Amino acid sequence: MFDFDMLGLAPALTSALKRAGLSQPTPIQNQAIPLALAGDDILGLAQTGTGKTLAFGLPLVDHLLAQPGKPEPKTVKALILAPTRELVNQIADSLRVLTTGTKVRVVTVVGGQSINKQIEVLKRGTDVLVATPGRLIDLMDRGSVNLSTVRHLVLDEADQMLDLGFIHALRKIAPRLGTPRQTMLFSATMPKQMEELSRAYLTNPKKVQVSPPGKAADKVTQSVHFLDRARKPEKLREILARDLGALTLVFSRTKHGAEKLMKDLVADGFNAASIHGNKSQGQRDRAIKAFRDGTVTVLVATDVAARGIDIPGVAYVINYDLPEVPDNYVHRIGRTARAGREGEAIAFCTPEEADQLRDIEKLMKIEIPVASGHAPRGPVEKPARGRPGPKRHRGPKPDFAGGEKKAAPANNNRQRQRRRRAA
Repeated sequence: MFDFDMLGLAPALTSALKRAGLSQPTPIQNQAIPLALAGDDILGLAQTGTGKTLAFGLPLVDHLLAQPGKPEPKTVKALILAPTRELVNQIADSLRVLTTGTKVRVVTVVGGQSINKQIEVLKRGTDVLVATPGRLIDLMDRGSVNLSTVRHLVLDEADQMLDLGFIHALRKIAPRLGTPRQTMLFSATMPKQMEELSRAYLTNPKKVQVSPPGKAADKVTQSVHFLDRARKPEKLREILARDLGALTLVFSRTKHGAEKLMKDLVADGFNAASIHGNKSQGQRDRAIKAFRDGTVTVLVATDVAARGIDIPGVAYVINYDLPEVPDNYVHRIGRTARAGREGEAIAFCTPEEADQLRDIEKLMKIEIPVASGHAPRGPVEKPARGRPGPKRHRGPKPDFAGGEKKAAPANNNRQRQRRRRAA
């Protein structure tokens, strides 16, 4: 199949695709859409930027168009769960392009926004609800949404939902959903937990995979600069100055680091903004819009944006700090070279980050070309942080908006409440 007209989609959808200038499906769309149209459960594996949203969005809307009828108050026909606010908004925007001129209604619910307004919107019922798991649980607990009519469930970026601990929320949501239903699970990676998840929630799924996990987009040019931590700011400014008009996404490991780096860049005359977990939803939305419009050319972000930004024009991704989790490197650099374009991914690696770089290269089964400096030889002893004190058991505590801070675990109930509020 070489164009959308050959996939058997409803005329309203093919017309919407033509208006959007889309004529040829991507490989993941080409494989998944016919199976999803036939009603099969789907397990989709594909790197970021390959068109997964339309791969589930087109057949989902097609099914809804074939089953007209106004939803009852508080009810939902199709539910899409995504791990971050940005990704929820991105999915909803893509679906609204497809549903323009139809009676299919798309509603979003995420944390960081007025829950009372969301309750009012849901009173009318909706065809498609795109939600973060935490906020959806809050609405369920208040009796503000009825999921018993859901006949289509989509779990997007399911591996990140697992990383953020949303598996407990999913276990609470799933029993409330209608049956029988079609379930589609899409992910960039396939950890062992994902296999268990697919067995629990999918029935005889059809597996579609267009690239092995850990593989970057073909048109991403990668490089690494070996340098001391103190030289990172100088190197960053040197790279940014080469192409001042290009959209550049810079990843920092922490919220504090992202904000400080953004302010320093602005002070030096660069047109920069930041998004991270300490920003309100409105601030994050405005920063992403300005970046998409080109009024801001440098966006400094934590991993909150690694999967939530779909901006085809991003020319450079700079890993100012290497991620602790190798998979996140793949997701970060997937923000460039989207929709068939070319892009460049640049990494900074200090001696203390050498192990992280080795883990990334092992995952991707490549050796990233060296742009400057020399790789450290042998193991590097990382400097101790903070004052010495009595040893206590500490486990990772994800920051569900920014995903970068660690702290001693609270009790499980309190953790889950924080996760839901953050989403």
